[in-house]
Amino acid sequence: MIHTISDVDTVALAVTDGMLHFELSLAYEVFAAAPADVTVPWYDVTVCGPVAVRVGRFRLEPDHGLDELSRADTVIVPGWADVDVDPPADLVEAVRAAHEAGARIASLCTGAFVLAAAGLLDGRRATTHWAHTRDLAARYPRVEVDPDVLYVDNGSVLTSAGKAAAMDLCLHLVRLDHGSSIANTVARRLVVPPHRDGGQAQFVTAPVPAPDNHPLAELLPWVIERLDQPLTVEDLARQARMSSRNLGRHFRSVTGTTPLQWLLTQRIRHAQELLETTDDSIDTIAAATGMGTATTLRRHFNRTVGVPPDTYRRTFRSRTRPGPHDSRQRPTV
Repeated sequence: MIHTISDVDTVALAVTDGMLHFELSLAYEVFAAAPADVTVPWYDVTVCGPVAVRVGRFRLEPDHGLDELSRADTVIVPGWADVDVDPPADLVEAVRAAHEAGARIASLCTGAFVLAAAGLLDGRRATTHWAHTRDLAARYPRVEVDPDVLYVDNGSVLTSAGKAAAMDLCLHLVRLDHGSSIANTVARRLVVPPHRDGGQAQFVTAPVPAPDNHPLAELLPWVIERLDQPLTVEDLARQARMSSRNLGRHFRSVTGTTPLQWLLTQRIRHAQELLETTDDSIDTIAAATGMGTATTLRRHFNRTVGVPPDTYRRTFRSRTRPGPHDSRQRPTV
């Protein structure tokens, strides 16, 4: 389904107690004010909700009640703060009614829980903040939750990942309605990239389990110190003094994955740290992480993180550069 914009497209921001103010403010900033050099008809933005709501620490008086959502062309549902409880029934019903009336519905961050409660995500692919993707999938099993993307466009129903990904989705909506040139103009005004590569997997930290009284407590730190070496499952089993089969069972129990997948995750995480904090070439990082070659590193990194190593480095380059006596500092190749 392709959304077609009229002379003035009405955008309704659906609010109620417990909404996150960041996502609400972000959406209002994108849709409420056209850039100075844009001459096409812009959006007519309205805020819809109960008489007065608490958004974060702020008190907000909406322009209209929730029933006004059904008259909008596009409805934006900002992030929902308490995902452990069901969203208000009146909000859920108003969002469902707006969709039935033909509105395009977009959720930002955990606003996806509202859409899921309304049944709008049943049988559809959707996303939300990576910290809540498992909760969304568990509570709404008919939703195909994708934890790795910045946003999902199903035509009449769209969902975004957390926080900054809400901006990605809002700019995507502007791009659909007005084209890339105007979306780029809006992005320049907001001093944000008009389009980001990859998905939210690049923002997810994969920490090593804390030392504890489990069978792998001594093995895991030993492996971390030797990521540059070509370790095998047999090497890990030998160091842990157990069979490969027994090692696999313990890895499943402690880390939730296989020895090789866990090892690959640690190699990728180490590569991320080196890309952020050093000038090492991709070849050097490949060797330091046990990947062997730059080609192998690029293949696994792109598949796991969602962007190539060079793109990741440009995005997450640390402001604190290695000092002149840091032996890891080398010209980038």
